[in-house]
Amino acid sequence: MKVLVTGGAGYIGSHMIRELTGRNHEVAVLDTLERGNRQAVKGATFYTGSITDDALLDRLFEQEKPEAVIHFAAYKAPGESMSEPTKYFRTNVGGTVSLLDTMARHNVRHIVFSSSCSIFGNPQQLPVTEDAPRSPESVYGETKLIGETLLKWYDKTLGIKYSALRYFNASGASLDNTIGEDWTRTYNLIPIVMKAALGKAPSITVFGTDYATPDGTAVRDYIHVVDLAVAHIKALEQIISTNQSTAYNLGTGVGHSVQEVITATKEISGVDFAVEYGPRRPGDPAAVWADCSKAERELGWKAQYSLDTILRTAWKWHSTHPDGYKTEGEA
Repeated sequence: MKVLVTGGAGYIGSHMIRELTGRNHEVAVLDTLERGNRQAVKGATFYTGSITDDALLDRLFEQEKPEAVIHFAAYKAPGESMSEPTKYFRTNVGGTVSLLDTMARHNVRHIVFSSSCSIFGNPQQLPVTEDAPRSPESVYGETKLIGETLLKWYDKTLGIKYSALRYFNASGASLDNTIGEDWTRTYNLIPIVMKAALGKAPSITVFGTDYATPDGTAVRDYIHVVDLAVAHIKALEQIISTNQSTAYNLGTGVGHSVQEVITATKEISGVDFAVEYGPRRPGDPAAVWADCSKAERELGWKAQYSLDTILRTAWKWHSTHPDGYKTEGEA
């Protein structure tokens, strides 16, 4: 099958390409390279550009003739989205409209959408199920929720079938240490902790120590990026075989606190790096983890890798690529 991966030079997208090519699918990639890395893309036809560029999308679809789309292209920093909402709405929402319209024009009827647990905001009950109330607390979360709404109506009106995958905290690196997260372009906890362990940052700051959690720090569901990529394959296969649209929460079903991540990283790295403790950040929920039983039941998918594997692969990647992909001397 020929698959277009938007945002394929990004952290999750590059792991997605590995899974697709490893299963002998043909892959075309569209990425602006604003926050992605060309070096992370191997074995795929590459186009530089934005999903907001209708002419480029038409040319790509005419030349590559993809049979399905896996859509990652988006800005994804909740904090930034609150200060730059226009950028997020224009790309995450407007770009998704352009992509769906192009799919309709070229009779491509299957898409896997990169959604987010941020659509749920501060959940009222744990674990979070697919039908939990949606209440985003950032512009970013709202753009993902709007994306799911767009998919629902493009299905009803144009027959484009979708799987919306709401993932929790994507983490870790490839098991063979060839691709990973570029920490020069991330706001995620684990690479920030790795920076402190490697002496690339003076300390790690914990925001909030008075949550109603076992150790007072916030709890999140960390899922290995390879597990996520495999879930996308299964979701794509499902919508093609059933021609039915759906949505899934993707996590491990287990929550780990910020303090647990820090303590485990100290053990794995052997470095007792400095930790500072600060006040809570507005909008940060105390605890979030997923109910993944629907994905296990319907996709036959379950996360295979633990927090220990996540941290060990992340440590190996960051310790051997301290300057991201630039470490390899390729830009």
